[in-house]
Amino acid sequence: MRGLLRAGGQTTRSEGYNAVLAMKSATSDELWMEEALRQAQRALEAGEVPVGAVVVCEGKIVGRGFNRNLLDGDPTAHAEMMALRQAAQALGNYRLLQCEMYATLEPCPMCAGALVHARLRRLVYGADDPKAGAVHSVLPVLNQPALNHSMQVQGGVLAGRCAEMLQAFFRSRRAEQKG
Repeated sequence: MRGLLRAGGQTTRSEGYNAVLAMKSATSDELWMEEALRQAQRALEAGEVPVGAVVVCEGKIVGRGFNRNLLDGDPTAHAEMMALRQAAQALGNYRLLQCEMYATLEPCPMCAGALVHARLRRLVYGADDPKAGAVHSVLPVLNQPALNHSMQVQGGVLAGRCAEMLQAFFRSRRAEQKG
């Protein structure tokens, strides 16, 4: 394992164990993000901006969502909101303390606020959103000292694939508008 060798070429048992845990986490993050990408594909097929999200609790998906603003005529029907609603119903509680969300795009301020309100344990997202991101890109809503909840955040998981799906969608939209 790269980065674990000491000067003498030895690794301590705890360092090796921690590295394996980190690798497992990275691998499972990518697997769950694949599920979020499948949800984004559903949005794309419906003519929506291709963003997808899943909520995972104790190793199981308890909520799935994709953008449905046009389908539902609802400005709040973002992928993250849909996944949170489904998870809350599945678990019988709007507090999702032991859950993680995997979203293909950095959440907007509305969705970030909902994540805080739901008390998610962790957010993992793919692509940064330089126009509306509310984790770190534009308006850092999560983990504000004044808020009563903070969560772990990991960005950039399968970011290239997440961004490419969005970029291809908007390229296609612009081409349609020109033609």
